Amino acid sequence: MNHVLSDVQAQPDTRGIALGEVGIDGLRYPLLVADGQGGKREVAATVTMSVSLGADIKGAHLSRFIEVLQEWRDQLGPDSALSMVDDLRGRMGSTNARVKIAFPYFLERQAPVTGIPSFMDYACELDISADDAKAVLLQQVCVPVTSVCPCSKAISDRGAHNQRGWVTIGVRARDPRGDLWFDDLITVAELSGSSPVYSLLKRPDERHVTMAAYDNPVFVEDMARNVVTVLRRDNRIAEYRVRVLNDESIHNHAAYAEFPWTTTDEIGGRPDAG
Repeated sequence: MNHVLSDVQAQPDTRGIALGEVGIDGLRYPLLVADGQGGKREVAATVTMSVSLGADIKGAHLSRFIEVLQEWRDQLGPDSALSMVDDLRGRMGSTNARVKIAFPYFLERQAPVTGIPSFMDYACELDISADDAKAVLLQQVCVPVTSVCPCSKAISDRGAHNQRGWVTIGVRARDPRGDLWFDDLITVAELSGSSPVYSLLKRPDERHVTMAAYDNPVFVEDMARNVVTVLRRDNRIAEYRVRVLNDESIHNHAAYAEFPWTTTDEIGGRPDAG
């Protein structure tokens, strides 16, 4: 005897209240993410998925979120991420859908003198949303750097205080299905500080990094402006924001500089925008 299970979520709701987002939060899931070299990298992601819910519908079918993620998990890049959100909208019968995916992204880096390879991890996030009118894909990276204080160097007989800095870049690509990806943003962030950070350094490498950073002192303001200078000239980028934070080594507070969301066509955007 077949027993028909009731579909409670599909039952009507009479309170007349539409909900902007209903979904799942904090899901840990293995994904294959495209890299900037045409390959794929497996990441352990934390995922949030949601859809809008009409005023007349009682609930969302949460299992369908996992079904969609499972079907797209091995092909996540700019193009497929947008297609995944469209698939989610269609399968849930919703006007709006949103997926946020956060994960550590590993890139191989060579020590500056010995050339010994090791991997660095970078905190990355995709935020994809779509409705009937448009689709938006936001990318964010948080990149560690080293910074040497220009003031400390200028006033000291020897040495200068230095610290770990964190450069966070958020962008919206002009073509969300284009080739702008995390690797590009990570490079921009690393070049903004006094020196990149490495997982593995031998003594010749450490000497080089220490002296190179000393020769290139920067405030958080300098790092933020360095990043903005590059982003505003990148024709692939439609909108961007920058935040730089230094864990000050001689203070019990952090220092930061921030550039808010700005389109590259606004004043303060591309210098050639007229």
